[in-house]
Amino acid sequence: MALWRSTGSARVARAMAAVPRVGYLPHGQRGYAAQDRALPIGFDATCSQPSTVTVMLELLEVPAGASVLDVGSGSGWTTAILAHLVGPTGSVRGVEIVSELVDLAAERLRAADLPWASVALAREGVLGLPEAGPFDRILVSADGGQVPDALVAQLVEGGRMVLPAAGRLVLVELVDGAPRTSYAPGRYAFVPLR
Repeated sequence: MALWRSTGSARVARAMAAVPRVGYLPHGQRGYAAQDRALPIGFDATCSQPSTVTVMLELLEVPAGASVLDVGSGSGWTTAILAHLVGPTGSVRGVEIVSELVDLAAERLRAADLPWASVALAREGVLGLPEAGPFDRILVSADGGQVPDALVAQLVEGGRMVLPAAGRLVLVELVDGAPRTSYAPGRYAFVPLR
């Protein structure tokens, strides 16, 4: 069980700077955008705190041109950051269970001119977007308590997934068809994976 150490990724810092969090928050929360904490976006959902997103994206190591799945895309903020990381030769597919958030995220991605990124409504009883996979990278922003086999099955060989599980951030790498896990230090709080 290896522990992760921050890489201080300049690519992640540039991508996050290119997507100001304030534009992905409800009007009543925008005054708090610079604070390093999760902020409510309605519908029992939150926009994750920037330091947590940084850790998750550094763990994910998203290359240009990658295909990425963003599970629990919420306001679309992480979807847009991922779109900057993959660039126009890649693709990012967000999936979200709240239809109002799907509509808001889609509107924000259009306004940001990121046509290689999209958000879809999650289907009842289906985790992720198996019909659109497999994916090079998967980011999960909700805690299901464990690593879901259904999401591991949506990774390509050599792919990486980052997700919270029982309050810890887990990196899953698919190596020779089997998931290999390591953990970031610390404890993290996320909304439940539904």
